[in-house]
Amino acid sequence: QVQVAESGGSTVEAGGSLRLSCTVSGVTFDDYAMAWFRQVPGKRREVVACIPYRGTHRYYDDSVEGRFPISRERATNTIYLQMNNLKPEDTATYYCATDRGGHDLYCGQLDTEYDYWGQGTQVTVSS
Repeated sequence: QVQVAESGGSTVEAGGSLRLSCTVSGVTFDDYAMAWFRQVPGKRREVVACIPYRGTHRYYDDSVEGRFPISRERATNTIYLQMNNLKPEDTATYYCATDRGGHDLYCGQLDTEYDYWGQGTQVTVSS
């Protein structure tokens, strides 16, 4: 059974930094992409960043480009989201997700492209 576990959410002042971590366990497939999404109450879940299994491609939403680098450690099935220069509008529940694999250089930008999700971790940025 695939399990996705996020950690690292907290309350921080504007301009501060946080690092979110996400570890996947129980994976029996290869070449899976992973992503970070976020959601605020009343709004649809939106992609923040995604990273394929291998290669240099990364996708970032315009709102976080240059501030939230995503990285991956394949040996530990872990991805990270380094959140720098946080803004109040970054306040949200952040979710980690993985797809079923099979495409080592691609990562999707839609939540419908992902099959396994974590429970979410809350990030609150105070002004």
